[in-house]
Amino acid sequence: MLPVFVYGTLKPGEAYYEEYCAPYVVSLTPSLTRGCLYHLPQGYPALTMGDRWVTGTLLHFRDDSKLAQMDEFEDYDAALPEVENLYIRQWRPVFTMDQQPLGAAWMYVMQASRVVSYGGVLISEGQWSQQQWPSIGN
Repeated sequence: MLPVFVYGTLKPGEAYYEEYCAPYVVSLTPSLTRGCLYHLPQGYPALTMGDRWVTGTLLHFRDDSKLAQMDEFEDYDAALPEVENLYIRQWRPVFTMDQQPLGAAWMYVMQASRVVSYGGVLISEGQWSQQQWPSIGN
């Protein structure tokens, strides 16, 4: 199975979960990872490297074939230099909601410099939802 940690619009209950994830998910687990979470004015979040707890969902897909679709959705191309990708796919640790290790999963991380250039706002509590953090103009 393919483990992917999602923290934004691909989480259950958010804008793109039903279309991009729900039909292919075998299991899902509320979970945490370490990093810093930002809201971008464009209406979605970005995870960067950091030491805060970030809340999301660990999705398990049937097989690795879903990864190419996830890469396209997140504007990631492994053949390009990191600076040319919107997000970078990384294999990072995931934890239970009580901070116990769950293993590792793929997740999409943005470079801190890009977050700054986009005007990202730190979400100190580490949990994003579109209802709480709508895009500018909504």
